[in-house]
Amino acid sequence: MKKVICILLVCLIVTASIFGRPTAEKKAADTTRRENLVFYLMGDAPRDIELIKEKLNELLLPRINATMTFNFSSWTDWVTKYNMVLSSGEPCDLIYTANWMNYAALANNDAFVPLDDLLPAYAPDVWNLIPPSTWNQMRVKGKIYSVPASKREYNGGGVMYREDLRAKYNLPVPDSLENIEAYALGIKKNEPNQNIMSGSVLSGSFGELFGAVSVFNFIHGWAGAPVYGIVADYNNPSKPYDYWSSPAFRDDMKLMKRWADLGFWSRSALSEANDAAVFNNGGSVLVVSGHNPAKYIGVVEDFKQNRPDWSAKFVTYASKNGIAFGTSPIANGTAIPVSSRRPERAAMALNLLYTDQVINRLVMYGVEGTHYTVSPDGYYVKGPKGNDFGYEGISSWNLRNPVIGLSRESDKELDAIFAGLRDIAMKTNTPDVDLATGFMEDYSSYSAERAALSTVLVQYLAPLQAGLVNDVDRAVDEFLQRAKVAGLEKIQGEYIRQWVAYCNEYGYR
Repeated sequence: MKKVICILLVCLIVTASIFGRPTAEKKAADTTRRENLVFYLMGDAPRDIELIKEKLNELLLPRINATMTFNFSSWTDWVTKYNMVLSSGEPCDLIYTANWMNYAALANNDAFVPLDDLLPAYAPDVWNLIPPSTWNQMRVKGKIYSVPASKREYNGGGVMYREDLRAKYNLPVPDSLENIEAYALGIKKNEPNQNIMSGSVLSGSFGELFGAVSVFNFIHGWAGAPVYGIVADYNNPSKPYDYWSSPAFRDDMKLMKRWADLGFWSRSALSEANDAAVFNNGGSVLVVSGHNPAKYIGVVEDFKQNRPDWSAKFVTYASKNGIAFGTSPIANGTAIPVSSRRPERAAMALNLLYTDQVINRLVMYGVEGTHYTVSPDGYYVKGPKGNDFGYEGISSWNLRNPVIGLSRESDKELDAIFAGLRDIAMKTNTPDVDLATGFMEDYSSYSAERAALSTVLVQYLAPLQAGLVNDVDRAVDEFLQRAKVAGLEKIQGEYIRQWVAYCNEYGYR
């Protein structure tokens, strides 16, 4: 009998390991009291947001006895507003999350409600849709704090450029550092009043402030952009090194000064808006930072609708450096802040927003027949009032669900780009793994030094990366000295220790 029991237990364990977690079953919630839920999203509110809210509430009320209000940041001061919402206790029930918005750090500091028990009970459709392996990538301190978008994407960077101007003046495709320079010089020669690049990426990151780092992905096969100057070869990640102290950094900064002196951007570039925001309006013709395949397709759509004589093209960095990987699921997600007074109802609303086709399409694309129509072959088509609520009109990338969502016809090109990137990703030593995003830094032991370094980067690194210094070697020396005084050695030492431990834990050699 003991042997039989042991055999049965082994069978149960094996069965559990094969089939994973149990299927979630919805738990009844008390919905007798009507609630208004607040959903905080990025960017600016579209003109028809009140109409969308009215239509949405007509659908939510009979289902979960709740209405919803949308609050938006703006792209000018979103960092301040976002952090204020999470730190002030302001009522908020759902909020957009992303790795570039410090999801892991915020989750680590208990800004969000753990979802491990909440989702199976009140959002079972979401829980069952997303595979366990993806849920595991969302974990911080062993807990899930955000629901990821389920569309597999490849958001590696690249160079976006005006193809119509390239063809008009018979210029080379800007697919290398040399060809970027030749393209830019050709535009300046033929259209001297045209800005080439404009804008800054002064986002407070600890490596890329002007955008200089991005363009050097043509020649560096990094696992991610430098953090505190530390980088690692993607195919040899457990051997990080100090880029800022290397001869390559000085050479790269000298190229940035050359381009600045050639007038590729203005002398006031560090105080301008991001060049990715002005490309659509003709304020620049070349973008080397801040864009990815999905954003490029958005530009294609914009040109098609508003500037049919213009055309854009995109060169992926991966096609040159051989490094690609799928976007980490933490890139776009939805969390329930700890300030929510009704997390169960928020989870129920998220379940509908994410998995109900009528509700999902309403918040993603607007009112069918007004803001969009569906073509005979199933593609999204901009409707008569599409400018008042466009495709993903509330920046709702976190609600992307390919099972019920709509693609645009231009997404054929996007899918082709993704397919090419996936082919590259599968040939690396760590196939299709976003190494850098999977790493969750703990800077608690050097938070003071980190704050001091942040000031140094803005004052001394940003002008270097923008080429706005007289003597590059002297400016590099001063930057490194200031960084050392701020505590760079301590920061780098601890960061490298954590990174190597992370690589060893997951077998990234």
